[in-house]
Amino acid sequence: MLLVIIVVFMIASWAVSTRLKNKFKKYSQVTLGSGLSGREIAELMLRDNGIYDVSVTSVQGKLTDHYNPANKTVNLSSDVYNGRSAAAAAVAAHECGHAVQHAKAYRWLEFRSAMVPVQNVSAKVINFVFIAMFIGAFGLNMFGTSTALLVIIACYSVFTLFAFVTLPVEYDASNRALAWIQDRNIVDDREHRMAKDALNAAASTYLVAALGALATLLYYVMLFLGNRD
Repeated sequence: MLLVIIVVFMIASWAVSTRLKNKFKKYSQVTLGSGLSGREIAELMLRDNGIYDVSVTSVQGKLTDHYNPANKTVNLSSDVYNGRSAAAAAVAAHECGHAVQHAKAYRWLEFRSAMVPVQNVSAKVINFVFIAMFIGAFGLNMFGTSTALLVIIACYSVFTLFAFVTLPVEYDASNRALAWIQDRNIVDDREHRMAKDALNAAASTYLVAALGALATLLYYVMLFLGNRD
C-alpha cells in the first residue's frame, strides 16, 4: 500500500514538475513589452513596498529561485535574473512577494519559519526509526512496532502540517506578485495571463507535495490502528 502511494505521488510530482518546466520554457520566449529584467522587476517591487534591506542575487540552476529570510536575499536563477520575459517577471515578483510577507510579518510565513527547526528534527528522528526498524528485521529489535509507528505518525504529522502551511504562503506570494505587476504596468493583459498560468503551475507542485504527505500520514495511522487490533 505504501509503495502504491509513493508511486502514485511520484508520477503526479513528475507530471506537475514537467508541466511547470514546459510552461516556464514557453513563457520565457515571450519578451516583456516593458523590457525589464527579472532583477530590475525584483528591485522595483522591493522599493515600491518600502523594503531596502533585501538584496537581489543570482544563483545557479534552473527554477532554483527562492527568498531567504535568514539573510534577506531574493535569489533568482540566471534565467530569471537576466530574463526579460513573462516567466521571469512572474517568478521574480513571486519571490519578492515572500520578502513582502516577511516585512509585513505575514502570520503563515512566520508559522512556517517557526516550524523549520521542528521539521528538521523530525526528519532526523524518522531516519533513525527507519534504520532501527531495518535492523529489527534481522532480529535486533530496539522497540516495538506500535512505538515505532507512533513516532513515524508524529513525524509525518509535522511534515504534513508544514506542507499545508506552505500552501497559503505560496498562494499569497503569487497573489501579491500578480496584483503588483498589473498595477505597476510591468505586464500587459496577455503577459499577465501568462504570468498567472506559470505561477499556478508552480503552486500545483506544492499542492501535490501536501497531498502526498497527507496520504502517507493516513497510511501509517491506518497501519497503527490495524496493528492495535
